[in-house]
Amino acid sequence: MPELTHDTAEDGFHEIQLSGKQLVFVGMTVTIVFVAIFLCGVLVGRNTRPPREGETIETASAPAAPATSTEAGPPATEPPAPPVEDELSYPKRLEGKPAQEQLKPTPQRPAAKPTTPTPTPASAAALDVPTSGKPGTWHIQVIALSNRADAAAMVKRLIGNGYPAYLELPPRGTPTPYRVRVGLYKDRREADQVAKRLKEDKFEAVVRR
Repeated sequence: MPELTHDTAEDGFHEIQLSGKQLVFVGMTVTIVFVAIFLCGVLVGRNTRPPREGETIETASAPAAPATSTEAGPPATEPPAPPVEDELSYPKRLEGKPAQEQLKPTPQRPAAKPTTPTPTPASAAALDVPTSGKPGTWHIQVIALSNRADAAAMVKRLIGNGYPAYLELPPRGTPTPYRVRVGLYKDRREADQVAKRLKEDKFEAVVRR
């Protein structure tokens, strides 16, 4: 019986002895396993890192949502200054509260002294034309103008063409018109002949008594 017990104990205990090559192989295997575990940890760490600003977390079960970041962002910019209200703006004027405007007093100019009009060459020429015709009964009415200078110029033109023209002045107190006439003639037939000549010279002519 003692011999059987000793043999059983020796059979249950076996010593493992590895050679040098086996130890190197085991070491390399363990190193490879550790490197693989480290790489897996790095990959897992990248997938589970907190999202940066502007990135979104994509999941298979939920739609993409904007990522929130606990990191402090850049300082907020200051709000722009409110615009300065214009006291003279159109809404202010409609509200009945316009700003009081001070107007500069305009300097008063001295009253101009009345000056007498100087006679122009045309008005001076009007004084040189005759204002009455020769004795007679019939006259020829050529034209009536409101401007005395123009009427006098027409009289001078008729006189230059050989007609006995004159300027009939309006009655006193009546400024116009100034009548340009030719005559006078004692005979109606003579007045008609002169009127015919005037029409041939492109003048208006109406025989009157």
